[in-house]
Amino acid sequence: MFKEDKESVAFHKDQSALWKNTSKLSDFAGKAKDFAAIFYVGGHGPMFDLALDHESQAIIKEFWEAGKVVSAVCHGPIALANVKLSDGSYLVDSSPVTGFTNVEEDQVQLSKYMPALLEDVLKKNGGKFEKATEPWGEKIVVGKSGRLITGQNPNSAAGVGKAIVEAIKS
Repeated sequence: MFKEDKESVAFHKDQSALWKNTSKLSDFAGKAKDFAAIFYVGGHGPMFDLALDHESQAIIKEFWEAGKVVSAVCHGPIALANVKLSDGSYLVDSSPVTGFTNVEEDQVQLSKYMPALLEDVLKKNGGKFEKATEPWGEKIVVGKSGRLITGQNPNSAAGVGKAIVEAIKS
């Protein structure tokens, strides 16, 4: 889909070591103090492998409770949706959030293949779901005192990155 995107092509060509030498998620447990933020990328993969991953949820909880920025874009917010904090509440509860919408999932004709729809899960766990005026529009949502940052779709990725940088600088 992004084979003609200049930035994506350059990143794929010049930064391959990032995914060829990727660390296991478990390597980051207990290390929130060493980072300013945690970020979950999109794609449909997180819907299947991160939605209910207890190790991932524990790391997100650790980062959040250490005062770090927690962020995700597109389908990535599914990793945040089921995280329960020490007080028993969901991380997304009562916070504005966004992610890949039900309409966008329908438009790519993959709704029937998803274990759940991201928008529905975020709402079910108390998130105040927001979306762009039109499907595929850029939408970045910053909640919970500026530390919970979510983006709706691939068109929101750059804006999420900028919001993360701003949150870290604050």
